Amino acid sequence: MRPVRSTPAHQTADFAELVCSNSLKSESEFTAPWLLKEEMRRSGSLLIRVAAETAVPAGHALAVDRALFARRVTDAIESEPLIRVYRQEVTEIGEREGVTIVASGPLTSSALAGEVARLTGSEHLFFYDSISPIVEADSIDPSRVYFAARYGKGTADYINCPMSRDEYDRFYDALIAAQPVEGHDWEKLNYFEGCLPIEEIARRGRDTLRFGPMKPVGLADPRTGRLPYAVVQLRRENLRADSYNLVGFQNHLRFGEQARVLRLIPGLENARFLRYGQIHRNTYINAPGVLLPTLQVRSLPGVFFAGQICGVEGYTESIAAGLIAGAGAARAFAGKLPVAPPRETAFGSLLHYITHADARSFQPANITFDLLPQLEDPERLRVRDKRVRHRLVCEKALAALEGWLREIG
Repeated sequence: MRPVRSTPAHQTADFAELVCSNSLKSESEFTAPWLLKEEMRRSGSLLIRVAAETAVPAGHALAVDRALFARRVTDAIESEPLIRVYRQEVTEIGEREGVTIVASGPLTSSALAGEVARLTGSEHLFFYDSISPIVEADSIDPSRVYFAARYGKGTADYINCPMSRDEYDRFYDALIAAQPVEGHDWEKLNYFEGCLPIEEIARRGRDTLRFGPMKPVGLADPRTGRLPYAVVQLRRENLRADSYNLVGFQNHLRFGEQARVLRLIPGLENARFLRYGQIHRNTYINAPGVLLPTLQVRSLPGVFFAGQICGVEGYTESIAAGLIAGAGAARAFAGKLPVAPPRETAFGSLLHYITHADARSFQPANITFDLLPQLEDPERLRVRDKRVRHRLVCEKALAALEGWLREIG
């Protein structure tokens, strides 16, 4: 619907504009995020290919130049002769014959969210998500920071702002006392646990930040050889390396308060902010009560849901759901039944969770090894090394994926 109607978080009219972070998570081999991306690579995912083409250095993670990524995706869609783009707000889905994919993202407009609730027969759910601040690179004091990746994984692509105990205590006290944004209908904020605002984490105890987004483990200062008391990591925003985002520092504070508190971080005393942290509402459906494992609506098999609105959490997971819905829609157009990916795959495990979880307490999920089928006895007992077990699970997943790709053509 952009630019005809904007959202509280987007800034452009491009498709695939990433608003919360520019990271598509780990590329370390045989991890769950790597497996999901590897399944998409083997399935011919356009978006994962574009992500690789627009990648910025981020240690062992796949992070992208978000502006270039969105531009490339938009160009690919607009130049495809079989796609016609209409720039308008959709307020009715309709129940006509044919195939419809609803991929309206987490920032679905209120009118369409109401239509989705009517269509699915389910009250739409929501949680609040937050955005991390971004600073100009040349406003970071190089004498106070150092480059490193945690445990030396990948290349030293992150800027690290080390804190002593006194500096941490001063920052913590200022953060706790900082004034939040006054919401309108936000009296009962329902934050997603995996993306809590930093001030919410801090309220759980003085040391929670040191064991969370400010964890110094694996980030020894090369100038001293010692671990700092706490550390703030900054990740590159684009290929020009002229801006960095504060990793895990999403928040719901007034802009002036953010500037005051975040400039207490060593190296950011004179930081110039390109974007402050923000909060927005993410909409998703109660997938266990609504969707089949093919992402079709149970009562309306011609309607598919894809992306974050279907109950997955994260960019990579949202891209995967879009690929599955697209594959199912293609078969439906051809007069064939959509086929769900095997349970052994990351695809199948993610969709199994969102369509089989308890509908009374459903929350969106990232891909984790906990969702994948584990090795069975006696193989599990014989393989005690967790990394080896993960490799075997990934190998079984990729073998199952190949069978599914052959089946769906």
